Amino acid sequence: MRVSKQELFDLMKQKFIKAGLNEEAAHDVSDVLTFADYRGIHSHGAVRVEYYSERIAKGGITANPNYKFEQTGPSSAVFDGDNGPGHQAAKQAMEKAIEMAKTSGIAVVGMKHISHSGALGYFVEMAAEQDMVGISMCQSDPMVVPFGGTEPYFGTNPIAFSAPSSDERMITFDMATTVQAWGKVLDARSKDASIPDTWAVDASGAPTTNARDVHALVPIAGPKGYGLMMMVDILSGSLLGVPHGVHVSSMYQDLTKGRDLGQLHIVINPAYFTDSDAFKKQISTMLDELKAQPAAEGYGEVFYPGERARLRSAKYEKDGIEIVDDIYNYLVSDDIHYDRYHGKNRFAE
Repeated sequence: MRVSKQELFDLMKQKFIKAGLNEEAAHDVSDVLTFADYRGIHSHGAVRVEYYSERIAKGGITANPNYKFEQTGPSSAVFDGDNGPGHQAAKQAMEKAIEMAKTSGIAVVGMKHISHSGALGYFVEMAAEQDMVGISMCQSDPMVVPFGGTEPYFGTNPIAFSAPSSDERMITFDMATTVQAWGKVLDARSKDASIPDTWAVDASGAPTTNARDVHALVPIAGPKGYGLMMMVDILSGSLLGVPHGVHVSSMYQDLTKGRDLGQLHIVINPAYFTDSDAFKKQISTMLDELKAQPAAEGYGEVFYPGERARLRSAKYEKDGIEIVDDIYNYLVSDDIHYDRYHGKNRFAE
């Protein structure tokens, strides 16, 4: 099933309103999810609507939160999300961080007591669109074996980065500190597709290609990814006084309870370190030089981070965004509860 960007946004927004969100929150959550699908990051797009709607309807996400923003220093602040929609909380916190960085050069804004916020690339691009550098990282529930271990301890704990250039291009990468994000496993499950044997392990600790047999994910580059996911957990969890590591609440077990997650935005204003226009021009030069690099056999060309996502967006603009049929059917239905996320296991059915 293919739909336009606007149709997908409208369908998701209406579903969230039916689930209990107000108009503004439904708009913000749908905007982040549409961004993900429009870039081809389907693991963080419409595939998540059923889960979010179920959790909202059951009270596990505060439909009308009381957000609180406290600036704790010239360049630091804490945003209390009151367990509201993480997408909206992270968006508002990034808006605050950008405003602070305009006058202080750098801003570090921590978010606590939020729910899942979706694709981090959305938020860091907000900074790049304002000619600043954006960095974001967040916790997730334990589903990754530590290097050398057999049971999950940390989450996929993603990191995102974006920087502007002097033209319409923008560097953006958004990566889990695992070989692959959990959402990719969910996406494979929804399509009854297999996964590479490098993504995850089964209950015995052996690599698996069956998305439904996944017991835990594995960190990127062994001990290096393990160290990165620990860093993310400390900076977006312990630093903000929210639960860490194995104590982070499950995304799928009890949908009536809040998540109490942490996230951290860092915004850097290049004008406080160098000439801003020269900075952006150097980024453009870097991208030009990368595109001029000879490609290795089988690769065709060298892409810069974020380029392929924008190429997918151009294709979707022309042909429509591809959505799995059962997800589309859910979006157009009047139902909220499909009971798919009823906690049979911590990673959902």
